[in-house]
Amino acid sequence: MVDQDAKKGSGGEMVRLYTRQNDKTLYQLERDGRIINQRVYVELHFGDIAPLFMESYDWFTEEAARRVEKPADVHAPIWCSISRENCLKPIEGTVVYVLEVPAEKIIYFDEGKWDYVLNRIYLPKDEMDRQEYKQHLKDIGVVNGFEFFQGRYAGKYPQEEARIKESWLRVFEIDNWTIFNVCGNIWEIRKEWVKQIVHPGEAVV
Repeated sequence: MVDQDAKKGSGGEMVRLYTRQNDKTLYQLERDGRIINQRVYVELHFGDIAPLFMESYDWFTEEAARRVEKPADVHAPIWCSISRENCLKPIEGTVVYVLEVPAEKIIYFDEGKWDYVLNRIYLPKDEMDRQEYKQHLKDIGVVNGFEFFQGRYAGKYPQEEARIKESWLRVFEIDNWTIFNVCGNIWEIRKEWVKQIVHPGEAVV
């Protein structure tokens, strides 16, 4: 069932979100009264493949900051689920924070569309746009739309790179609101937003 509260974006309402984080964040929460994400944490998460994905994360951070003001000391958003049913469960070395966050602090986006951004490819508006773009690639003699940023076409088609990046803005357009495709990111976890801390073996409620 869709969390209807998560669809509302104003009026001082509070929205319940769920996020799994490294259990070391418990010390940060206790010490600072808040948890924030740093770019290096994202890099460590991806390991050796980090260089392939960081440009996409940096783009997302920049665009998300246009929608919800980003604190100066934050370099990456915190990824959250809008539902208990679809949130990551706590495993060894992690905890799940159950939060109640002011609606205006949340950046909603379509996680299915995010895959296009992450893979640095064109995000079509619909099936017709997909087919038109496929034909466009044929018309300009391009056989692989994955290689505009890295690979054989890198640096050769600046207009195509700009077109692809412009298409990524659709990640913030949610066509079908479900608990499986919608994420609600935030810039920080404030101590007063934490309603439950779930450890491995415990149930998320």
